[in-house]
Amino acid sequence: MNTGKAALGILAGLATGAILGILLAPDSGKNTRKKIANKGQDYADDVKEKFDSLLDKMKGKYQSIKNEAENIEAQANGKYAAAKADFKNTMS
Repeated sequence: MNTGKAALGILAGLATGAILGILLAPDSGKNTRKKIANKGQDYADDVKEKFDSLLDKMKGKYQSIKNEAENIEAQANGKYAAAKADFKNTMS
């Protein structure tokens, strides 16, 4: 979890630095606004890509855990059925 916070802090610092650099650079207001919008879009796209990647990893882990749980359940049901059959055979 600390890695995520550190990455978010780094991204926020980079964004702040980029915006300040653009604002302090000598350029017209129109060009400055365009640069800020483009940088903002670049950062938003980067964050979206990272979020999508994280979401895909989480989906994969969820599916893996679900499959493992289903396998354990199937094994348990098989052992239960075998134990039940053995019990019935010994009681007969």
